[in-house]
Amino acid sequence: MMFQYSFRYFFVILGGVFTLLSSCTKEELDIYKRPATLEPPIYQTLQSKGNFTSLLGVIDKSGYQRTLSSAGYWTFFAPNDDAFKTYFTSTGLTLAAIDSVKAREIVQSMLVFNAFDQTRLPDYQSPLGWQEARAFRRKTAYYTGFYDETTFEGTKLKAVSLNRPNNNYIVGDNNNKHISYFTSEYFSAIGLSATDYNYFYPNTPYTGFNVMEAKVVNADIFAENGMIHEIDHVLNPQPSIDEFLRTKPQYSVFRNLIEKYASTYALNDPMTTKYANLTGKGDKVYVKTFNKQASSGKFLTFAPNCENFLKNAENDSQLDMWSAFIPTNDVLNQYINNVLLENYTSLDAMPPGIIIDLINAHLFPTTVWPSKFRNSFNALGEEARFDANVDVVEKKVLSNAMFYGTNKVQASNLFSSVYSKAYLDPKFSIMTRILDMDWKNTILNPRVNYTLFMISDEAFKAAGYDYDPSKFVSNIANSEWGYTPPGSTTRTPGTSVLASLQRIVATSVIYTPQNQLGDLSGKGVIDAINGEYIKFENNKIYSTGTKNAPITVTKSKTATNGKVYYTNGLLNFAPNNTSIADPIGKDLSVLGATSDLPYYNFYQYLKNSTLFTAATFAINGVNEGSFYTFFVPDNAAIQAAVNAGLLPGTGSGAVKTPNFNPTSLLDKKIVEDFINYHILNKKVVATDGKESGAMETLLKDAVGDPVKISVINAVGSMQLADATSKKSNVRVDKSNNLSNRAMIHLIDGYLKAN
Repeated sequence: MMFQYSFRYFFVILGGVFTLLSSCTKEELDIYKRPATLEPPIYQTLQSKGNFTSLLGVIDKSGYQRTLSSAGYWTFFAPNDDAFKTYFTSTGLTLAAIDSVKAREIVQSMLVFNAFDQTRLPDYQSPLGWQEARAFRRKTAYYTGFYDETTFEGTKLKAVSLNRPNNNYIVGDNNNKHISYFTSEYFSAIGLSATDYNYFYPNTPYTGFNVMEAKVVNADIFAENGMIHEIDHVLNPQPSIDEFLRTKPQYSVFRNLIEKYASTYALNDPMTTKYANLTGKGDKVYVKTFNKQASSGKFLTFAPNCENFLKNAENDSQLDMWSAFIPTNDVLNQYINNVLLENYTSLDAMPPGIIIDLINAHLFPTTVWPSKFRNSFNALGEEARFDANVDVVEKKVLSNAMFYGTNKVQASNLFSSVYSKAYLDPKFSIMTRILDMDWKNTILNPRVNYTLFMISDEAFKAAGYDYDPSKFVSNIANSEWGYTPPGSTTRTPGTSVLASLQRIVATSVIYTPQNQLGDLSGKGVIDAINGEYIKFENNKIYSTGTKNAPITVTKSKTATNGKVYYTNGLLNFAPNNTSIADPIGKDLSVLGATSDLPYYNFYQYLKNSTLFTAATFAINGVNEGSFYTFFVPDNAAIQAAVNAGLLPGTGSGAVKTPNFNPTSLLDKKIVEDFINYHILNKKVVATDGKESGAMETLLKDAVGDPVKISVINAVGSMQLADATSKKSNVRVDKSNNLSNRAMIHLIDGYLKAN
């Protein structure tokens, strides 16, 4: 029924159409006729205006008359006759002297794909739709194509530039250049002002709609095949960074670093064929890339010859561009000689990755506006450390980047922080590798001070450690790291060795925001960045494994965020350069070895308790890998605890004899609880004044919750309060004894739990 109704209705409508058509003339029936109200194409519109005579002559020579007279979708920034008059005067050219190549260059560089009126130009044409006031660049019809290149080694070849920032090349993408424009909508959205524009173009007033150094004097001239914006200046295509540096000898040192240590040339067969088809010549064509150090994982932040920005989206070049701060030859040479080559004979002698880092310190993966140096960061996470009014000697908006020529080198953390002292010295390559794994980004922070105890490759090797990539074995993780005990020829490789090295290096990194170490000729205790403690006295450094054989400081150097001390050894956690640390119980056995030592009575109770394993010195509940603090009552305090009935003793008088090895289960439990109440669980505290407050012990109450004590900590003193508010003092002269992730203190009283 519905179908019948629809069919009948169709013929009723169709009949009406026939009736209507029968009353129309032939001219009225021409549905392909160009509407009379439609604006003429761009070329004809320019003709009708009367003030684009020179531009039309250039278009004619360029071969673009047909393109701009027919269908299409363009935005054309069109210089008027006054603009060309100025152009001819400044260049010495005439319209007659402009050949077809130059004419195409002029036209293409101002001809933008797609049509945009003034209201749309500031908007980003994203894959998901328009995003307002985010764009300041558009792709033009101009591209470089094939060009003659000379490599750093002097080889001449035919090349094309990369068209993808990740060192890839896509055949068919011409790597078109972009033109930048500056609108009030965009400037307002991102917090810019006329000052940002005039920094680059001091001779052009900012009007709120400028295209490069030109003012738009008549916007939104509609045409059949696009949009025309009349401008008062003839614009030339801008070079990429790669092209720009070729013509600037004052930056040749920086360019040579890129050419020698980053640039490569990859033969491209499809482009070779294309070149042959276009020219009839047999030259091989190479794509210039920047992945020379790919095997080491080092790449330039971006390819200086790529016009396509990140290419995360088809049009992301509308949003952003790169930036480069390039120091002049004199300041860069001075920096290389004084900083990079302090410990190397030449640049060729150092790892090339260092040079890539130096280059990258000056390359920013975003637009750095003149007013936003402090808010723009390079790939290393560093702001642009230049004064826009003092340190910049040349500035230019290029086709793919903002360029700043500078009279100083970026003060990169890589080459100025405490990290740099290891990184730039080949004698500390093992330490640098370990720092890179764990602490590099931490100690690069220029706003926080650190102290670094330098460990040379020689010191690591003397202790039995090595790094040898040639000994990598696929079925053993981290097998390039090895340990050979002194006097042995058996090398143990793998993850456990690497973990030991990481612990040693971490113990050598000290967070010192107020430079607490001060003068190492004094005496003190301080915690490393991994929570372990070291001690220093009279320029000697003590760690858990070197407490009986301290290492000596031989010299020091100052960095921007701290100080480094060079030593004659390593801050090992294991004694005598072994790979296994002594257990805490063993250190206590040494401290309490004889009755004349103040730790003796406590150790006697410990070694005979149910907590202790004599064969291994292990203490039940004290686990390797965790942190602990032992507060050991001195002999007199232990005697007082025995007299008070808190530890087993014999005799009936006021003074009892300690019973170090009781037999009853109750007495054994009393000893166990007493010891546990004198051990802080998972925490190390020293008399450095850093940590105070209620802290958990190993003792548990009836419901299994840890029993706490109070610690009142000051530099050079510490007081403890137990559950009964009874106070004891740390005997500093006999305390701060280093152990395996632990600290052992002697106290003048005992702690009593309720």
